[in-house]
Amino acid sequence: MLTQSISQKTVPVTANGARRRSIGQILLLAAGFLVLVAISASSVILVNQARKDSNRVVHTVEVENQISTLLLEIRRAESSARGFLLTNQERFLREHEAAIDAILPGLRKLIELTSDNPVQIESSVKLRAAVEGRLVELGQAVDLVKQGDLTGGVEMLRNAGASSAATDIGALSHAMRGEEDRLFLELTRTADSTQQLASIVTVAGSGLVIALAGLSIFLIQRSSRARDDAETQLRDNNLNLESTVQERTADLREANEEIQRFAYIVSHDLRSPLVNIMGFTSELEELRGDIFRRIATLGNDAPLVPDTDGKLPEPALAEQDRQLSTDFTEALGFIKSSIGKMDRLISAILNLTREGRREFKPVRIDTRDLIESIAATVAHQAAETETTIRVEQLPEIVSDRLAMEQIFGNLIDNALKYLKPGVPGDILVKGRSKMGFVIYEVIDNGRGIAPKDHQRIFDLFRRAGTQDRPGQGIGLAHVRALVRRLGGTMSVSSELDKGSNFTVTLPAKWTGNNRDKQS
Repeated sequence: MLTQSISQKTVPVTANGARRRSIGQILLLAAGFLVLVAISASSVILVNQARKDSNRVVHTVEVENQISTLLLEIRRAESSARGFLLTNQERFLREHEAAIDAILPGLRKLIELTSDNPVQIESSVKLRAAVEGRLVELGQAVDLVKQGDLTGGVEMLRNAGASSAATDIGALSHAMRGEEDRLFLELTRTADSTQQLASIVTVAGSGLVIALAGLSIFLIQRSSRARDDAETQLRDNNLNLESTVQERTADLREANEEIQRFAYIVSHDLRSPLVNIMGFTSELEELRGDIFRRIATLGNDAPLVPDTDGKLPEPALAEQDRQLSTDFTEALGFIKSSIGKMDRLISAILNLTREGRREFKPVRIDTRDLIESIAATVAHQAAETETTIRVEQLPEIVSDRLAMEQIFGNLIDNALKYLKPGVPGDILVKGRSKMGFVIYEVIDNGRGIAPKDHQRIFDLFRRAGTQDRPGQGIGLAHVRALVRRLGGTMSVSSELDKGSNFTVTLPAKWTGNNRDKQS
């Protein structure tokens, strides 16, 4: 409210501008992220495609090399066979046999390499038959020479050179080379297109990234100027705001002290008429005996006979007078009960005002020792109700010791006071540290609190549930006030017949520079 009163024109404009800038930056970051994702995905896809295209090109070259290798081995077998026929030397025979041994594995490898192309599969099957036929012809010619029929061997070899097997081998190998050349050209064009597309995507993506970077720099500079202007405006506002806050804080502190003095004076002044009422009530109680004794004496015609001790017996009242005496006694009892309740309320108000004026002093506290000492003071109550009080390892805290004793004393006392009838009590106190705070929990298995009363129980002089226990409705209100003065918060989680869980969150290292100084 103070800030709005000081800068009611500039703040909305600045807030709207900051909101628009934030939305623009978020959209820009999202766009940049999407561009980078698109470029990365496209690059991965294109690189994989290029790798596949390259592998297919290499595969085509490998098939052509295998065809050449197979033809070379066939020619080597033919040449070595001719050399053996002409010279009858063993080295040509060994060379011929080595070539024969390499032809069939080479043919199987060629068939395996071309198994992904239906055209080549058909050609390789025909080539296999032609090669096997050619090998049979060469084998027959060599066998004739081995048997000494040199003329027959030469004639056989000459006829084999013009056979259909040799012609088929040449034609099929030429056809298979042509198919691989066609695939090579096609795959090369595809690979070139993929690389060109990858280059285009990279260049376009780089351009978009550069454009987004330039736009980001522009927005950052504009945001920096707007931030500088806002900081200047805020600095000017704070000069007036600080003095205004100090004045309001001083007014609030003075008003709070005035309220505490007023509560103390009112509570103190209420005691005087209350003491008078208590005195007159005692006198009425004493006069009651004399009044009704005289009424009984006047209504009794027979003389009273003294007893053995010489004392006169109490005269009997008439039926109507006895009822009046009973009503009178009951009325006095109500008055005394109300006086006692009023006295306790006044004492509670005085205690609250004194506590509000007390200066808190932060000290290091072993919380487990503190709560165990509180549990020891109520051990007899716990034993009477068969209640177990369990205290886990608790984090240490720097806070006001007396306030901590009052906080946990009230919580444990309430847990003992509102146990479930007929059920052994179980009270657990545990805690943990989190981000500079300590969180304590007091958990019981008592009668519980209805959800609609979760806030009511923290109001002064207000209680919830069945009122079968003594109390004025001050304890939890006092506890929450102490927790707030220590810079913490307090909450409750509970259901009827399912117990309660009171959670107290306090600064781990309270220095006193918070609500205690401001209240």
